[in-house]
Amino acid sequence: MKAVFEVSALGREDLKTLVPYNAPACSGVIKLADNENPYDFPPEVKAQIFQEIASRDFNRYPDTNASRLREKLAAYTGVQPENIMVGNGSDELILTIMLAFGTGAAFAVATPTFSMYGLHGRVAFSKEIKVPRLEDFSIDIEALVNVAARPEVKVIVICNPNSPTGNADPRNDIETVLANVDKIVVVDEAYGEFGGESCIPLLDKYPNLIVLRTFSKAFSMAGMRVGYLLAGRPVIAELLKVKPPYNVNSFSQIAAEKVLDNLPIFQQTVKKILAERDRLFVEMSSLPGLVVFPTQTNFILFRTAQPAKKVYGGLLENGILIRYLEDPALPRCLRVTVGTEQENRAFFEALGKIVGQGE
Repeated sequence: MKAVFEVSALGREDLKTLVPYNAPACSGVIKLADNENPYDFPPEVKAQIFQEIASRDFNRYPDTNASRLREKLAAYTGVQPENIMVGNGSDELILTIMLAFGTGAAFAVATPTFSMYGLHGRVAFSKEIKVPRLEDFSIDIEALVNVAARPEVKVIVICNPNSPTGNADPRNDIETVLANVDKIVVVDEAYGEFGGESCIPLLDKYPNLIVLRTFSKAFSMAGMRVGYLLAGRPVIAELLKVKPPYNVNSFSQIAAEKVLDNLPIFQQTVKKILAERDRLFVEMSSLPGLVVFPTQTNFILFRTAQPAKKVYGGLLENGILIRYLEDPALPRCLRVTVGTEQENRAFFEALGKIVGQGE
């Protein structure tokens, strides 16, 4: 008798209700949804990458340890290469952390925040414990410390500056958490080049600290998927046990190296984004029915008097894609990435017309 194949019978029971992460792909729109750098990769840096990659053997695996990139990251961050791990974007590193420390246990995360912590934790068979942020979106230090005291909790995650709220917690507040827990504390600094105090100076003092960074936001490399983490050597040793080999391709490694060789170019771009962010913040604050939240990132969170879906849809009809947030902790909230001057002008004009229409 022929066997009947049913894939649903073979899948993990705990993942049957999991909704995969999805970012809408809309062509022909101004894309202000994913907190990417709106400026294209500098052509002079592209030329350096192509010149370098032309001399490489494509039939050979990439350096599994990303040794040259780690040397340059050491100069950029001030930590030793042995304290750095490179990943295929921060997403892979988040999953690696969950697999190394969270599987079969639990992790605490300050929410509302980046949704991928919950998704990666679930894939790694780790239970998510949400610790609500305070009214101003700052972390609840006491609550985090109390949750960390539970024996099943192995990891604490703090996004700083936080997505999607845009605020940054003082380094002293995060240090208070570090000093009072004996669990892994992950501080995700994906937006660190735009604002906030980095926790990198705390690495020598706290062996339980992991700092996550990325090339996707400030460095125009979202399409090349390079992230990295900084941690003590014993922590790195545990992570290496589950990190996939050859996880970052040769092209992306070279691209990241050339970014670090040309930092002033990218730092100028960051200054342009920050200037546009501050201007857009002031303009949005003048619109009726909007609450615009302070930000130290390259995006702005705002609350509308109208249903958020109506505003989101109205902007999309005008050819502008922003991020619609479905988090119950952020009712009627939307998030817009800071674009170029022209993109921001188009967004502001369309938003003004929509909110001016009222209900």
